[in-house]
Amino acid sequence: MDRMINTVRHYGWGSVTAIPELAGVEPDGTPQAELWMGAHPTAPSLVQRRGEPQPLDRVIEEGPESELGEPVLRRFGPRLPFLLKLLAAETPLSLQVHPDLARAAAGFKRENERGIPLDAPHRTYRDGNHKPEMIVALGSFEGLCGFRTARDCAGLLSALNLDRMHRYCTTLRSVPEESALRQVFSAFLTEGPALVNDVTRAVAREAHTAGPYQAAFAGYDSIARAHPADPGLLPALMLNHFRLAPGEGLFLGAGVPHAYIRGLGVEVMAGSDNVLRCGLTTKHVDSQELLRVIAFSAAPVRILRPTATGSGEELFATPVDDFRLSVVRPGPHREAVALDFLAPQILLCTAGTVSVIGPEGEIALPVGSSVYAPAGEPVTVAGDGTVYRATMDVSFP
Repeated sequence: MDRMINTVRHYGWGSVTAIPELAGVEPDGTPQAELWMGAHPTAPSLVQRRGEPQPLDRVIEEGPESELGEPVLRRFGPRLPFLLKLLAAETPLSLQVHPDLARAAAGFKRENERGIPLDAPHRTYRDGNHKPEMIVALGSFEGLCGFRTARDCAGLLSALNLDRMHRYCTTLRSVPEESALRQVFSAFLTEGPALVNDVTRAVAREAHTAGPYQAAFAGYDSIARAHPADPGLLPALMLNHFRLAPGEGLFLGAGVPHAYIRGLGVEVMAGSDNVLRCGLTTKHVDSQELLRVIAFSAAPVRILRPTATGSGEELFATPVDDFRLSVVRPGPHREAVALDFLAPQILLCTAGTVSVIGPEGEIALPVGSSVYAPAGEPVTVAGDGTVYRATMDVSFP
């Protein structure tokens, strides 16, 4: 078991204060967007081995079976399959989707054969893995996720009261839903600045007008202000607007369009950096590949709440085996929580003060700090606080 030294990622959309305030340290004046905890080669955490800090990816590479355990090594190879993050969005992120495993592997191979460097700004596939992910809110968290129904899209676009939206509303009301969503979304990606400017003004107006879409228009207004004249605003109108309360989560599978607007949360994902964007960003946009990956199916936002497991944990159930996220809440009048140890795990404290007890001692875990425990090392969480636990269920099919 090792205390982790983690890397802060500085992106323009990040919050200057959210992560420092959680950890009880002074902000440094720069936007701190993400705190990475794991073994991703881009920014691996450091752990103490042989008396000095070592990158976790190198530690795993040198002893994959002892670090990962035989079931994880057999299923995923010599790598930690998940990445845990604190995510702090002050302004909206890009409109994006993630590929499934087959498309990621094919895209990665194709770009390698073309000789595109892994760190090239115009590269789309940076590895051959998929990127299912889940966000759990630590405060109020707002974003967009999945397509509205075609009928609901038409209702929202009609509320803008713009003549140039009439033909899109007609398509959404008269064409079969999947085809209608595809046609309108694709057309929005090619619209010019005139309609974007008209929509920006209309959204700002409707954000202050009582009606069924007022909350959504307020979110779109935030997007328009953060990304003025960005054509990504138009397809964003087709996505469900959501708000998470603290402790609520959202799972995002392959092909689901989404964009986070603002908030602080715990995020866990498969260990990948494959993101396909079509707007609301200064990074590489690959609209054509995104259109091949995106799932044009309407679905409501399904908010996840953890359920008690009977072992002292509350589990967020997801349909993937790359990660398992749970929350542990020891308290002064409750017993310490002993955790299973068949897979590697990362424990992150987000409230209170807790201790993590292992075979070789005890580590105090203040808010914002984390520990890594390899497979086979039993740990117990005690104290009075909240700990998010990222690990894996090794009962693979």
